[in-house]
Amino acid sequence: MPSDPPDLPPTAPPVTPPVVPMAVPPMPVRPPAVPAPSRPDAAAPAPVIEPLFTSAPGLNWAVPPLAPVPPTPLSPAADPRTSAELPPTARDLELIRTSLAVVEPVADRATAHFYALVFLGHPEIRALFPAAMDVQRDRLFRALLMTARGAGDPEGLRTHLRALGCVHRRYGTLTGHYGPVGECLVATLARYTGSRWTAETELAWRRVYRLVSSIMIEAAEEDARSSPPWWQGEVVAHERRTPDVAVLTVRPDQAYPYRAGQYTSLETPWWPRVWRHYSFASAPRPDGLLTFHVKAVPAGWVSNALVHRAAPGDVLRLGPAAGGMTLDHADGADLLLVGGGTGIAPLRALVEEAAGYGAAGRSVELLYGARRAGELYELDGLRELARRHRWLSVRPVLSGPGAGTAESAAAGLLAGELPEAVARFGPWTGRTACLAGPPAMVRRTSGVLLRAGLPAERIRHDLAAR
Repeated sequence: MPSDPPDLPPTAPPVTPPVVPMAVPPMPVRPPAVPAPSRPDAAAPAPVIEPLFTSAPGLNWAVPPLAPVPPTPLSPAADPRTSAELPPTARDLELIRTSLAVVEPVADRATAHFYALVFLGHPEIRALFPAAMDVQRDRLFRALLMTARGAGDPEGLRTHLRALGCVHRRYGTLTGHYGPVGECLVATLARYTGSRWTAETELAWRRVYRLVSSIMIEAAEEDARSSPPWWQGEVVAHERRTPDVAVLTVRPDQAYPYRAGQYTSLETPWWPRVWRHYSFASAPRPDGLLTFHVKAVPAGWVSNALVHRAAPGDVLRLGPAAGGMTLDHADGADLLLVGGGTGIAPLRALVEEAAGYGAAGRSVELLYGARRAGELYELDGLRELARRHRWLSVRPVLSGPGAGTAESAAAGLLAGELPEAVARFGPWTGRTACLAGPPAMVRRTSGVLLRAGLPAERIRHDLAAR
């Protein structure tokens, strides 16, 4: 598999286009127009999703209709082994942690074996997954570890599993798929646990898997009563802010509920079933348009497509909104917002929402960092917000070339890394902190705030959820 999609053009030299005010189209009364595909056989059954690009049928992200999967012994409604239907015990959880510790050193081989069993034994399930399985392999073992470690927090684990069950809807997952997947998981664990695998260990895994799948199925079925598995969104504006950062404005085909500070998952027509998370860069708007900041990263299939290939008229798919980095307007605590790179997107949305609520007497301190001055692409807009709202203070921080020079100081740019700047301008006692950006920066900043005495429940980010 190449490190980057071969059909993506090389990054062009930066071009500074003239600033032209974006003409925002009116709120649609109908979904985006999607051309109907041409089919020589009029009697052929329609696919689940209509092809979006008749001139390029290879880009069609539709999959064949999935036949119902008959229940298997691991399906919650069909397990005849009453002992496996009982809730997991403390002994079961101990056995699961022990077996995971044995499998962890060979996790790559074990997950590859698991997916081979699933796809060979149940080829109808293969259509639910992307062509490249590297990310999926990593996610499987992380999910197993989270389940084992989350046993001490049943409510937190249940919340996570319910969210996961709803997310799986966008892939076309059916209730009947959980049984075959569970059998393949048990077979894989038995193979790679070796002599540590016993009848008691197998029973423990069956109990846990039954509980996990039941929670996810219940959540998916409940979610299906009020929400579609995905939305279609038409790109109505595409603005390059830097050579590798683009701001996309998307018009969904129907009302899309979300809160400032949340994120969604996007799928492009060029990489079917490959979804990536992007934060909303604005608070909910009366016209229903959504804004995203996307940075093209090396080997980033979706990000490169969105930055270098997407254009007005293209249609994306959006999953439901997720994430807990939202404001409690009844709390009214002062805010500390720390964003690096495109992590500024959800923080700007939070500022907009705070302004919409009148800030409720709170002050907002925003630290916005990048390596180079040109990467602070949102600084002018943030400074304009600060001029309009006295409760907002914006501190730009530069950590790379040009940091600490007289020129950068004259431009109001502070020198240093964001975590050090947070430590320098404290204390932040009594504030609620929201962090977004590169994972290393978020972790370091969180550590700085914890050491400074800010309680963990006052530090919000969505790092673990992604």
